Amino acid sequence: MKGPYGENLFWSGSPSAPSVAAVEDWVAEKEFYDFESNTYVQGHECGHYTQVVWLNTLRLGCASVVCNDDMGTFIICSYDPPGNFIGQCPF
Repeated sequence: MKGPYGENLFWSGSPSAPSVAAVEDWVAEKEFYDFESNTYVQGHECGHYTQVVWLNTLRLGCASVVCNDDMGTFIICSYDPPGNFIGQCPF
C-alpha cells in the first residue's frame, strides 16, 4: 500500500541499536548510486539513500521502538513530501 509519505525502515537484532545506525545503513547505499546517470548499480539498493538526500523533502519524522521482548529495534523515518520518483534526480 502506498501512503502519503516517503519511508525508510530499519531493523536491528539489538535492543539498544542507536538511530544513527539506521541512517548510516541507509546512507551507505551511496556507493551504489551513479550521480552522472541517476541510476544505481544493478543488484544493489540505493532507494534508502536517495530518500535521505531527496532535495524537496520539507518535513521528517522518525521513531524507534524496542520490540519482540527486547529482541530488536525497529526504526522508521517518514519523509514529506515523498521522494524517489523514477527518472527524477534526488538533488
